[in-house]
Amino acid sequence: WWLKAESKPGRAQRPRQNVTRTSPMPLPTAKATLDEEAFLHSGESFLFCFPQLLCLDICTGKMIHQHCIEIAFIYFWLIFFSFHNRHHLFQLFENDRHFSHLSNLEKEMAFRTEMGLYYSYYKTIIEAPSFMSGLHKIMNDRLTEHPLVINTLKRFNLYPEVVLASWYRMYTAVMGYFGIPTKMCWSINRGEGLTPVDSCEGMGDPAYFYVTCVFLLNGLMMSLFFIYGAYLSGSRLGGIVTTACFFFNHGESTRVMWTPPLRESFAYPFLVLQMLLLTYILRTIQTLLIRTALVALGISNLCFMLPWQFAQFVLLTQVASLFASYILGYLAAAKMQSILVTHMVTLGVCFILMFGNSMLLTSFYASSLISIWVSSVMQVLAWVGSTVLLKFVLSTVFGASDDAHISALIKSKFTSYKDFHTLMYTCAAEFDFMELETPVRYLKTLLLPVNMSVVALIAARVSPVAMKPLVYHSLQLVAFAVLAILIMRLKLFLTPHMCIMASLICSKQLFGWIGEKFKHQVVVVAVMAMMAIQGAANLQAQWAIIGEFSNLPQEELLDWVRENTRTDSVFAGAMPTMASVKLSTGRPIVNHPHYEDAGLRSRTKLVYSMYSRMSGETVKTNLMNLGVDFFILEDSWCTRRTRPGCSMPEIWDIEDPENVGKIPFCTHMSRNSRPFFTTVFSNDIYKVLKVPKASKSVR
Repeated sequence: WWLKAESKPGRAQRPRQNVTRTSPMPLPTAKATLDEEAFLHSGESFLFCFPQLLCLDICTGKMIHQHCIEIAFIYFWLIFFSFHNRHHLFQLFENDRHFSHLSNLEKEMAFRTEMGLYYSYYKTIIEAPSFMSGLHKIMNDRLTEHPLVINTLKRFNLYPEVVLASWYRMYTAVMGYFGIPTKMCWSINRGEGLTPVDSCEGMGDPAYFYVTCVFLLNGLMMSLFFIYGAYLSGSRLGGIVTTACFFFNHGESTRVMWTPPLRESFAYPFLVLQMLLLTYILRTIQTLLIRTALVALGISNLCFMLPWQFAQFVLLTQVASLFASYILGYLAAAKMQSILVTHMVTLGVCFILMFGNSMLLTSFYASSLISIWVSSVMQVLAWVGSTVLLKFVLSTVFGASDDAHISALIKSKFTSYKDFHTLMYTCAAEFDFMELETPVRYLKTLLLPVNMSVVALIAARVSPVAMKPLVYHSLQLVAFAVLAILIMRLKLFLTPHMCIMASLICSKQLFGWIGEKFKHQVVVVAVMAMMAIQGAANLQAQWAIIGEFSNLPQEELLDWVRENTRTDSVFAGAMPTMASVKLSTGRPIVNHPHYEDAGLRSRTKLVYSMYSRMSGETVKTNLMNLGVDFFILEDSWCTRRTRPGCSMPEIWDIEDPENVGKIPFCTHMSRNSRPFFTTVFSNDIYKVLKVPKASKSVR
């Protein structure tokens, strides 16, 4: 167990002369030393029984009967929260889509946009003759960005799909060897004149296996939240508070139940583990235990970074919070250095496993790790300035511009700057500023008032040594709040961390002034009861979501593509639709929803000229140069306007001011595709335009 706690030596035996202090603050008094001892012991006492539980002699003379009861109590809550969170997630997913009764094609269509793209590589590996041939196929992919051959494992953080595909192949092979059925199939009558479809349920169904593994991982994450809250607060009740707050604010904490294949679904549980380990390192003073925990921290860092390209930005906020704690004198230099070395080693290993993905080395995260070693009177300003400067120097040296859109997106948040790519992000609600309703929801569940009280008490009582590890958590909370305010999607970091911080209402060191233990617990239970009023209403609102996935126009489109086009026909169109085309038909595409590559952004911009006000000849030439055979036109992309300035023609007006005022070309195409293209398929939503072949002079 990576949080092994050993029996603590007596205070008289503990050497104090070798402790290095970098803080300019005076040495703590005897009272502060007692507080530190009590605080550290209260946290580690919760974890004390875990190593013994792994042994067979837990109820011998080494451990009294009371400890056995405590172990059973703790593991009961771990299993309870894990099981119920997994069940809760799967039930919400099933209620929303009626997933168990969908055909294979409908299940694939349910994985829209990026989800379908990621799932397609899982499908490629499990359908290949062997695992290695499937792995070779995704590492030499010719379908995703035709005519380029790309290593998708390098570009798209596909290690989760590789692991799940290997597990699926092993599972089906073992079950097949023993003749054990793995799925149940039946015919579903869809009514309304539609043909019946076959639907399968069980771990032998690829899609069912995939989402089950995702929900199982996120179910286990709830055990980590319980451990984290209990360890941070020094009370098992703190673990219950954390998990209860998470459920009460479930809609603000995660979206895995709606979007299982997204990268955050695989990565975030490892961030929770990483932050728990970091908390242990910040509190522990025993060198041997710290070294072991640092190794575990590096592994969890790696498991967090490999599945998600955005992980580097989250870790940047962590490094910034730790550096601020160090500058303020609340973190020892030696411990800060050890953590930084762990981050740097992990970054190097991740760079190798991602086949030299330059986006890692040219990121703000990598630059911050290097520049943080600079020592100056104005250390904070020096770190910020050198991080930004070094990031752009590294980007120039390596010729990398894949994350240039991130800098532009941040710039657009603080200035009036906007271009085609920033508008593609900011016009989506999840990349806009946090909506005003979000803090109101935090108020209704008392999550915000509790966090404000906790942070205020930490600030007031930060002088004792025992309080200093909590400074990092407060700074990390502020960093997550800034991210969530700037980009609403990132509240998935803020809300869970607020739930973790809420556990500190059970901390004797912070709230011991309330009174004796029983009185303190009564107050905590009363606060939880008030939280539950709105929390229960939130859960009931989630359970009331009942739907059934159906997208007949897209089903008609995909059936037509499979039956009426060659397997090497090249398609272009809206990014979400292209992911479905690749997943369900296996046809080559030229653009897709993974927008983090500079080359892909340029390709998509050429494809989306269909929705500009440019001339038909220009649009046709763009598609011919990309080698496109068919363009899938969607009228909704031509007319949809989430807010002023956010329709596709209006976005193009920023890039193409010369044609402002003209009728968008897509409007002409929706009426009559000639003389530039030929309409070969159409329904209420989609129109497939055949693109003429480029002549040699054009090529």
